[in-house]
Amino acid sequence: MSFFENTRKPVGLGGKIMVAMMNLGHSPVARWGLRFLELTPDAKVLDCGCGGGANIKRLLKKCPEGIVKGIDYSPVSVEKSKKVNETAIAEGRCTVLQGSVADMIFAGDWFDAVTAFETVYFWPDLPQCFREVYRVLKPGGTLLICNESNGDTDKDKKWTKIIGDMTIYKDAELKKYLEQAGFHDVQIHKKKSWLCITAWK
Repeated sequence: MSFFENTRKPVGLGGKIMVAMMNLGHSPVARWGLRFLELTPDAKVLDCGCGGGANIKRLLKKCPEGIVKGIDYSPVSVEKSKKVNETAIAEGRCTVLQGSVADMIFAGDWFDAVTAFETVYFWPDLPQCFREVYRVLKPGGTLLICNESNGDTDKDKKWTKIIGDMTIYKDAELKKYLEQAGFHDVQIHKKKSWLCITAWK
């Protein structure tokens, strides 16, 4: 397995290095994307594919009286996310669980917002995952997708060759899948090769 496979599902020492790198490397695109997400101070938020937990920390700051949960199918990511957010976990404001976005244990209509940073590339059944996200969101809730790759540059092919089972979607594809899952008012934001999508239940 190549080191870059750890972007999909971090394992072992290479995975630990990768999640630490992702927390730093993905910061600029995450900060940009979060500008498009409005949260009340007491919001309940779910970060899907939470990686190294840096975005959970940012979300906790955005909703200082709220609750942020994270889910990731990599034990290495879950461990790192818990470490990065141990204070909020101790305060009962944060939970990080291992699991798949395609079949989540969360109750329906519970979250005000769901976020997905640099992760939808690896979701195995995108329509099913979007249906699950739709299920756990409250009516009027928001999904925020934030990707560094928008499918419009030559560099995208390089990454899909290096990383197995990675699919870089164009905005129109994501919009179609979101609307099929029931989302409406899908808004697309772009900056350089970056792509941010917001959609409402």
